[in-house]
Amino acid sequence: MAILSDIDIKKYLEEELIIIDPLKDPERQIQPSSVDLRIGSEFKGFRIIRKPCIDPMDKSDIESYMESIHIEEGGSFIIHPGEFALATTYETVKIPSNLVARVEGRSSMGRLGITMHVTAGYIDPGFWGKITLEISNIGKMPVALYPGQRVCQIVFETMTSPSQKPYGHPDRDSKYMGQQRPETSKIKHDYELKSP
Repeated sequence: MAILSDIDIKKYLEEELIIIDPLKDPERQIQPSSVDLRIGSEFKGFRIIRKPCIDPMDKSDIESYMESIHIEEGGSFIIHPGEFALATTYETVKIPSNLVARVEGRSSMGRLGITMHVTAGYIDPGFWGKITLEISNIGKMPVALYPGQRVCQIVFETMTSPSQKPYGHPDRDSKYMGQQRPETSKIKHDYELKSP
């Protein structure tokens, strides 16, 4: 696998093989081997619930464990130490079947103790939608996040050949295809957890 350079990223964008919409400021957002992405205005955080744990086999909806928060223009979302929240990129991204992508945090955010993805920074070939960010504050101080702020970067890698069944293929269980807002876990739909 090879990482696309800024030259190749621009070429893929011009040919609409990669779509990042809206790409507000290409000259500043396109980095030597990545594209900076901004955070959207919708967040989800866990409610205080009276359950011993989140059980993926529980028939209740995981969505009910979280609350949605919309930040108005000029406002900020404050993430406190030890907190976890979901958000999405402001941009909608489309990945072709011959590339994979990874979301990485920006160094400037990491130096504040903010991680932008807990484990799911990998984006399958064929995906399109807003990318869900799994944000944690592992620092000692609360940090303000502003909608439209550059918080992460997307890196593109070529595959040895195009995927035969990319994300979104009818034979795939593509639970998060086309997402436009922060989506809670859909783990209860995993085939190994479904009741017979």
